[in-house]
Amino acid sequence: MKKKIIITLLVIILLVLLFPIRNQLKDGGTVEYKALVYKISKVKRLISTEEIEQDGKIKEYDQGIIIEILGFEVYNNVK
Repeated sequence: MKKKIIITLLVIILLVLLFPIRNQLKDGGTVEYKALVYKISKVKRLISTEEIEQDGKIKEYDQGIIIEILGFEVYNNVK
Protein backbone atom coordinates (compact mmCIF):
# COMPACT_ATOMS: atom_id res chain seq x y z
CA MET A 1 0.00 0.00 0.00
CA LYS A 2 2.78 2.48 0.89
CA LYS A 3 4.60 1.65 -2.31
CA LYS A 4 1.58 2.57 -4.46
CA ILE A 5 1.17 5.90 -2.66
CA ILE A 6 4.85 6.78 -3.10
CA ILE A 7 4.78 5.88 -6.80
CA THR A 8 1.62 7.94 -7.31
CA LEU A 9 3.16 10.95 -5.56
CA LEU A 10 6.34 10.66 -7.65
CA VAL A 11 4.33 10.56 -10.88
CA ILE A 12 2.35 13.64 -9.84
CA ILE A 13 5.53 15.53 -8.92
CA LEU A 14 7.17 14.61 -12.25
CA LEU A 15 4.10 15.77 -14.16
CA VAL A 16 4.13 19.12 -12.37
CA LEU A 17 7.87 19.60 -12.98
CA LEU A 18 7.89 18.52 -16.63
CA PHE A 19 4.48 19.55 -18.03
CA PRO A 20 4.92 22.76 -20.07
CA ILE A 21 2.62 25.77 -20.33
CA ARG A 22 2.43 27.46 -23.75
CA ASN A 23 2.87 31.23 -23.91
CA GLN A 24 2.59 33.29 -27.12
CA LEU A 25 4.62 36.52 -27.04
CA LYS A 26 3.69 39.62 -29.02
CA ASP A 27 7.10 40.29 -30.55
CA GLY A 28 6.47 38.85 -34.00
CA GLY A 29 5.55 35.24 -33.27
CA THR A 30 7.71 33.82 -30.46
CA VAL A 31 6.21 30.85 -28.61
CA GLU A 32 7.53 29.77 -25.18
CA TYR A 33 6.96 26.44 -23.51
CA LYS A 34 7.68 26.77 -19.79
CA ALA A 35 7.82 24.15 -17.08
CA LEU A 36 9.34 24.44 -13.62
CA VAL A 37 12.53 22.68 -14.75
CA TYR A 38 13.01 23.94 -18.32
CA LYS A 39 11.99 26.52 -20.92
CA ILE A 40 11.96 26.15 -24.70
CA SER A 41 11.48 29.26 -26.85
CA LYS A 42 10.74 29.10 -30.57
CA VAL A 43 11.86 32.61 -31.46
CA LYS A 44 10.52 34.65 -34.35
CA ARG A 45 10.92 38.32 -33.49
CA LEU A 46 10.80 41.38 -35.71
CA ILE A 47 13.94 43.46 -36.15
CA SER A 48 14.02 47.24 -36.49
CA THR A 49 15.04 48.72 -39.85
CA GLU A 50 18.14 50.30 -38.26
CA GLU A 51 19.30 46.90 -37.04
CA ILE A 52 18.69 45.36 -40.48
CA GLU A 53 20.78 48.03 -42.18
CA GLN A 54 23.52 47.95 -39.52
CA ASP A 55 23.98 44.18 -39.50
CA GLY A 56 23.31 43.71 -43.23
CA LYS A 57 20.56 41.18 -42.59
CA ILE A 58 18.26 40.05 -45.38
CA LYS A 59 15.28 38.92 -43.28
CA GLU A 60 13.16 41.29 -41.24
CA TYR A 61 13.04 38.91 -38.29
CA ASP A 62 15.25 36.68 -36.12
CA GLN A 63 14.28 33.04 -35.77
CA GLY A 64 15.61 30.00 -33.95
CA ILE A 65 15.31 27.97 -30.77
CA ILE A 66 16.51 28.71 -27.24
CA ILE A 67 16.59 25.91 -24.64
CA GLU A 68 17.15 26.57 -20.93
CA ILE A 69 17.38 23.93 -18.22
CA LEU A 70 17.27 25.04 -14.57
CA GLY A 71 17.79 28.63 -15.73
CA PHE A 72 20.99 27.90 -17.68
CA GLU A 73 21.01 28.36 -21.42
CA VAL A 74 21.92 25.04 -23.01
CA TYR A 75 21.23 25.74 -26.69
CA ASN A 76 20.72 28.95 -28.69
CA ASN A 77 20.68 29.18 -32.46
CA VAL A 78 18.91 32.53 -32.83
CA LYS A 79 20.65 34.34 -35.64
